[in-house]
Amino acid sequence: MPVRTSRRDVLKISTAAAAGAVMPYWFSSSRSLAQENRSPNERPLLGCIGTGDRWKQIIGGAANYSTAVAVCDVDANHLREGLEVAKQKNGEKNSKPVDSYEDYRKLLDRKDIDVVTIVTPDHWHSKIAIEAMQAGKDVYCEKPLTLTIMEGKQICKVLDETKRVFQVGTQQRSEMGSRFLTAVAMVKGGRIGKVQRVTCNIGGVGASGEIPEVAIPRELNFDMWLGQAPMVKYRSKPMANEKAKYPHSRVHYEFRWWYEYSGGKMTDWGAHHVDIANWALGIDETGPLSAEPVPGSIESLCPLDSRGMPTRDDMYNVAGKFDVKVMCPGNVEMHIVSDSPDGNGILFEGTEGRFHVSRGAMKGAPVEELKSNPLPEDALVKLYKGKQPGNHMGNFFECIKTREQPISDVYTHHRSMTTCHLANIAIRLDRKIQWDATRQQVVGDEEANGWQSREQRKGYEINVKV
Repeated sequence: MPVRTSRRDVLKISTAAAAGAVMPYWFSSSRSLAQENRSPNERPLLGCIGTGDRWKQIIGGAANYSTAVAVCDVDANHLREGLEVAKQKNGEKNSKPVDSYEDYRKLLDRKDIDVVTIVTPDHWHSKIAIEAMQAGKDVYCEKPLTLTIMEGKQICKVLDETKRVFQVGTQQRSEMGSRFLTAVAMVKGGRIGKVQRVTCNIGGVGASGEIPEVAIPRELNFDMWLGQAPMVKYRSKPMANEKAKYPHSRVHYEFRWWYEYSGGKMTDWGAHHVDIANWALGIDETGPLSAEPVPGSIESLCPLDSRGMPTRDDMYNVAGKFDVKVMCPGNVEMHIVSDSPDGNGILFEGTEGRFHVSRGAMKGAPVEELKSNPLPEDALVKLYKGKQPGNHMGNFFECIKTREQPISDVYTHHRSMTTCHLANIAIRLDRKIQWDATRQQVVGDEEANGWQSREQRKGYEINVKV
């Protein structure tokens, strides 16, 4: 079903577009073999890969538009809980059985599944997403979509080949009261004049200290959890305090603080704020010119050697504090920081004003001026590819019907993640990285250019040539 629109918005939509918006998604010109034999009254069938805490927040939205028929996780506890949650979300009216799998490939082999959600640790996103598209599935994948720049290139190539519909889970493009969408429209509409500086405060990370080796939990297939990452010892230690949800470890939520599986806050929250900044600056289809660490601003949670590699394997190893200056076309300076006076969010500064946007508020004179001089009535709809913003999952399923790419498409997300990956490369090599966005190559630094990809453990490679 399409996202909810007001009567005024509906009247603005052309007759043809309105007719397309109410057509059942199985009338799409791109139908799967499973859809050919399905009753017109049936909803798309959903497979869920990764059923941890974040998925539990996503499945509720997906359940409004689809029927879950399979769940998959390498943690037996998550899998068991996910099975019950999926059944509950389906409700009594959706009587199809829900099957469970440890191996995602068995789920992708099912011809009846139309759509998959991928809510795994970051280092698994690209491989599963690529194989899901190749299996004929439309994909909703959590951010950050990639572990390396090369993975982004590979996903873009496979999307070009398969023509699937793919939404990345950067909900700030749709939700949060449309604050970020409004911010982008303000910048593009010249409300602060020529942009001079953007500051993305994405937060920092605290050190873990030494994490001891312990026995692998019986319910966890740790080998498969590691996937492309190197085989290592399993490490975990007791909760730091009663408020902590997870212990310091290598898995579940804490995987974010290990370069082997993620990129720290740079990719965790950078996938949100840097994405919005790139969109506002109009470089979400190209990219920056360079990235360099501000001297004295970098504090890594683990010492790095001269090659940028962690010297210990028993503690978090991403950057805990940082300020990376990213130069963008038009002599615009973007700073990606772990801390700033304005707090988490994005500060836009231009020749005619400045304002700050976060998930909770928008502040600044240009924001106050919207009361007397609002944005054009259709500004947000135009920015949102002609659709009504407000529900990220709804936008995905609406685009499944129309076979258009959703608001958080792979191509722009790849470019935003490239900015984040370049910032991390600059941190780890401790030098300025020059970037050719057209060729998607590092300029004049062969070592840094080699960081676009990384060695993948045998059996877990992504076999896509670009």
